[in-house]
Amino acid sequence: MSKPVVKKSLIEIEIGLNEDKMPETIQWRSDDNPNGKDFTECKAISLALFDKDYKDTLKIDLWTTEMQVIEMDRFMYQTLRSLADTYFRATNNQQLANDMQLFVDYFGKQTGIIAPETENQA
Repeated sequence: MSKPVVKKSLIEIEIGLNEDKMPETIQWRSDDNPNGKDFTECKAISLALFDKDYKDTLKIDLWTTEMQVIEMDRFMYQTLRSLADTYFRATNNQQLANDMQLFVDYFGKQTGIIAPETENQA
């Protein structure tokens, strides 16, 4: 049995497209943003929604034309790390969350987000 809704919050995302329909600007705002209710600019979004009836995931992935590859690497690393944390909090499956984190670490090292470990030569 669901609990009654006691508060609602609105999140808005505004996408500015160029003549080729590629995102030039991405802005968002929320009623609950502690930094204020004005639009805040960002370079990328990744939004996933799980449909209640169809049991399917709907995704929107957008990035601006000024997003650099190194920034995308960092965005993906942080998103993957967050997904591993979210998965653990939602399922309490420590083993699979750890396995996911191993890939996140691999990804971070391969993209240079995590500095390679230096081996001590004796």
